[in-house]
Amino acid sequence: MTGAASRSPIVSNDAPPFWSTPLTDLTSALTTTGDGLDTAEAAARLVRFGPNQLGRARRTDVLVLLAHQFVSPIVLMLLAAATLSLLLHDPTDSVIILAIVLVSGLLGFWQEYGAATAVKKLLAIVELKVEVMRDGRATRIPIDQVVPGDVVLVSAGAGIPADCRLLEARDLFVDEAALTGETFPGEKAPGVLPVDTPLAGRVNALFMGTHVVSGRGRAVVVSTGRATEFGRISDRLRLRPEATDFEHGIRRFGFFLMQVTLLLLVVVFAINVLLERPVLDSFLFALALAVGLTPQLLPAVISVNLAKGARQMAAKKVIVKRLASIENFGSMDILCSDKTGTLTEGTVRLHSAVDSAGQPSERVLFHAFLNATFQTGFANPIDAAIRTERSVDLAGWARLDEVPYDFARKRLSVLASAGPRRVMVTKGAVFNMLEVCTEADGVDGAVPMAAAAPAIRDRYETLSAQGFRTLGVARREMEGGREAIAKDDEAGMTFLGFLVLNDPPKPGIAETVARLRGLGVSLKMITGDNALVAAQVGTMVGLPGARILTGPDLRMVSDEALPKQAQETEIFAEVEPNQKERIVRALRKAGHVVGYMGDGINDAPALHAADVGVSVQEAVDVAKDAADIVLLERDLAVLEEGIREGRRTFANTLKYVFMSTSANFGNMFSMAGASLVLPFLPLLPKQILLTNLMTDLPEMTIASDRVDADWIDRPRRWDIAFIRRFMVVFGLLSSLFDVLTFAVLILLLHAGPAEFRTGWFVQSVFSAALIVLVVRTRGSFLRSTPSRPLVLATLLVLAATATLPYTPLGAVFGFVPLPPLFLALMAIIVILYLGAAEATKAWFFRRTQF
Repeated sequence: MTGAASRSPIVSNDAPPFWSTPLTDLTSALTTTGDGLDTAEAAARLVRFGPNQLGRARRTDVLVLLAHQFVSPIVLMLLAAATLSLLLHDPTDSVIILAIVLVSGLLGFWQEYGAATAVKKLLAIVELKVEVMRDGRATRIPIDQVVPGDVVLVSAGAGIPADCRLLEARDLFVDEAALTGETFPGEKAPGVLPVDTPLAGRVNALFMGTHVVSGRGRAVVVSTGRATEFGRISDRLRLRPEATDFEHGIRRFGFFLMQVTLLLLVVVFAINVLLERPVLDSFLFALALAVGLTPQLLPAVISVNLAKGARQMAAKKVIVKRLASIENFGSMDILCSDKTGTLTEGTVRLHSAVDSAGQPSERVLFHAFLNATFQTGFANPIDAAIRTERSVDLAGWARLDEVPYDFARKRLSVLASAGPRRVMVTKGAVFNMLEVCTEADGVDGAVPMAAAAPAIRDRYETLSAQGFRTLGVARREMEGGREAIAKDDEAGMTFLGFLVLNDPPKPGIAETVARLRGLGVSLKMITGDNALVAAQVGTMVGLPGARILTGPDLRMVSDEALPKQAQETEIFAEVEPNQKERIVRALRKAGHVVGYMGDGINDAPALHAADVGVSVQEAVDVAKDAADIVLLERDLAVLEEGIREGRRTFANTLKYVFMSTSANFGNMFSMAGASLVLPFLPLLPKQILLTNLMTDLPEMTIASDRVDADWIDRPRRWDIAFIRRFMVVFGLLSSLFDVLTFAVLILLLHAGPAEFRTGWFVQSVFSAALIVLVVRTRGSFLRSTPSRPLVLATLLVLAATATLPYTPLGAVFGFVPLPPLFLALMAIIVILYLGAAEATKAWFFRRTQF
């Protein structure tokens, strides 16, 4: 490809693509050197080329968010109809309607903007960074500040920030599956390639959207942002995360409301036209009813709820990157977690170094120290534990070469020299080590592997059953003054013995696991350790007698059978990297809301696949980028609190849904029916919209509301059938009291149109505002204390509603002062309604589980 995506914005379009350009020519065109850019030049290029982002820089976030408040089809139709009315009919009413819509939209904007600003500040804490050369020295900068001409330094676990040309590489393997579809990482090396080299064959280039699996390298940035290969094909890639369970629930609820709203709108409009009422007035009335039925503030309420949850979790050192994941915490019923660092302390200790017979061995320790000291690939806690166990004198020894660890071989080899001697030292998974050894150290010298293998396996199983992780150590004398080694050299080796490693369970982890179980969240441990180690650790962390499924067994299970098997398994041992994602998807397919916690290179696919991906601040870039939530401290107990916070947030979101689908639905339905039998409209369109605005105000404070304990005791998910039943039951109850109100106003008080509208406006707002206090709890509202902001907002709305008819503004809306008898009867109806709602609620929740 030689299109725009393969070129730097600096390099001439007439130049050959960067993978086929000599390095001297390329760096000259980029006006850079192997030492990178200076700070001033980098800042100038950032201004010139823009941030290194796939999306265009959004400089109108505020305007976009504001416009978003007015783009729903019903609101747009209402705006158009009010504008038409302004031009043809009643300018005063039209201006009032437009003003109410504007105020409602501004309230939603204010809520969402505050939430977005808070979340933006939190995300800055865990932004991804990359190591670049600036002013001649290595420094870390945010990825979006990388510019063409920068020289980047990459190593295992790092994401590639832009399209780059390699300057140097050492055992560099890069996973390019996102671009090429290749399953296995490809090796990278400097050089010049033909112009027509396909993407998968450009071994001298690094591409945005890929990540380093092993090794290290230095490369010069050629293209950033949308000018990269990843940017060019981003529209064809599925860049957005899969929709989560919570997001699916919101969509189903929105679709359900849309059906009900459109049906009501069409029926009411059609019947009013058939009754020969003015078409424009009928249309505005029907639209106002639709607006009254629609929970317009739901997006804002969700945003505010989630932002508040994010702030609460940030105070506990948990940063939420994807807001929907907070509510998924609440719905989560399975948490998949690695063992190391989450269930265990994560501080690997070297318990001992022993020979094949299980006796302490200085020879094993020395060679392990040599390997751990001279390897330069991905830093890992095992090598750190070996180096800190005891200082070993390596005077006279020098590092020559290495073959980095990879997940297929499960070995790491180092070539070291001591004078003329050349020794290759390898450590890795025991059985993978035995595959390349032909003999083993014995008491009386080397023993053929065929004879030594049974004892080695027995020792391995004994140590594993005690909960120790074991690695094998082997060596090979290299002939001929070798200066380099390759994977093929891992053969004909001598097995020296075992490294016995210990990573004890975290204090209190068993209690944490038990509390999670009490919250309805099952823990599933996924580990690469063998089944014996996994079983012992499982017993110590609160999973005694757990069913274990190993990686080899997992390969024999079909995709159709795996969901059932995965549900019944608590520990997955000897798991290969690609199997983690398969486990997560199987559990989701079985109907569970799944969380996955991981921090390694191979955890990214599973983190993407889960409803909630959790990583830690110290994780490799590719894992942290894939996660929805990042822990500033690695602690499973924090996730327990995250689950509780998620359920609080979910509960407050559902409270708004219950509120808006109970009294609102009943009032709008009653109004639609009344409009068909009364000789006048029961409420004018502007009065309906004002009613909707007034009843929304208390509900905007719902994010601050207290949540009863019974909302948190188990996972809950969107249940449209339950919401529909709730809406019908409480909507009918509201309609029943609306009919009673109509009868009192018409038959008892003989109210005229203005008095009728004023009386029902007062009763409707009072009942809708106070019903919030009833439906916010499943128990008695007298025993569940609402938050102070909710109480204050409710009192303010009640006071404003009661006084409005007696003000000049009330006259503008068509309201008139009400006699005391009217107010007294309306108050009695509201009190009776609240009592009936409390009784209905108790009956409803006894018969209907949620």
